[in-house]
Amino acid sequence: MASIHEPDLNPTQAWRQVLARDSSADFVYAVASTGIFCRPSCPSRRPAAANVRFFPDAAGALAAGYRACKRCAPLGERREAATVARLCRYLATHRDRAVTLADLAKVVHSSPFTVQRMFTRVLGVSPREYQAQLRTSQVRRSLSEPGASVTDAIYEAGYSSSSRFYEAENLGMSPTRFREGGLHETIRFATAHCELGLLLVAATERGVCSVMLGDEPAVLERLLRQQFRAATIRPDAGGMTEQVKAVLAAMTNHPAAGDIPLDVRATAFQARVWQALRQIPRGQTRSYAQLAQAIGQPTAVRAVARACGTNPVAIVVPCHRVIGSDGSLTGYRWGVERKKKLLAIEGS
Repeated sequence: MASIHEPDLNPTQAWRQVLARDSSADFVYAVASTGIFCRPSCPSRRPAAANVRFFPDAAGALAAGYRACKRCAPLGERREAATVARLCRYLATHRDRAVTLADLAKVVHSSPFTVQRMFTRVLGVSPREYQAQLRTSQVRRSLSEPGASVTDAIYEAGYSSSSRFYEAENLGMSPTRFREGGLHETIRFATAHCELGLLLVAATERGVCSVMLGDEPAVLERLLRQQFRAATIRPDAGGMTEQVKAVLAAMTNHPAAGDIPLDVRATAFQARVWQALRQIPRGQTRSYAQLAQAIGQPTAVRAVARACGTNPVAIVVPCHRVIGSDGSLTGYRWGVERKKKLLAIEGS
């Protein structure tokens, strides 16, 4: 079998994915005898292994002189990506008003249904969610300016009224407090020893906002203060008893775990990934590719990995249940040994 043209790809594993018609595989394969390249999921007859070459993307196959298969259309996503990029530019230049699916359909001469499906498939969020993120970013930028007016920032971002802003957006705190850098936000925290070392749990009045693992209380507290630089942060071991107990219970699936209220900031894509993580059954694992498939975004493996890496509430959102496609534990913010131990606890 010819060598793969990407260091991260394993030719033996890639060939297995081709034989299995793995729709989550993020590469293409070319057949020397036909001059055609395909997705691993292509329904065509499997070629002889000796005639196969692997490429990390369609561009590499095209540069090598191969033609795209007409059955599995490996260039389809590239065309979709270009179309969605055009729609994103349109949304960015029209964020002063609500852009409908019908408006977007006219831009690319398609149907509203096709636009919705294509946009979600490529970006992992709907056009409406994407436009909401644009507006949130605009409000954040405006509120960060010295002397900025909350009302002006809301209207400049395209909201018809301040009430619309409060209904549609979630900054994790009021716009005024966000403008002031979270100066009046109060976050309580407590630490506790557990099987994984030291656990820190922090919460606002709305819910748990941070769960960290480590060895030194001072180190964890410093990380918390870096995460919420302008907030008022104070220890409250007595007042945090229930939250700490709930997080500890989540490790053992004790009934006390319940549904822990959270107060976390997330993009629409991160929220979808974190929700999918919470749906992985205890004692089981998923690969990043499988998680991407679960949210309907099979090609967004790297984005899914980043969303897992930015999870602010360890254990509660079980990013430790995601492993490499080869079964390896891969990285974990709080250490691979803790990840291994967590999985062992859940599997027992």
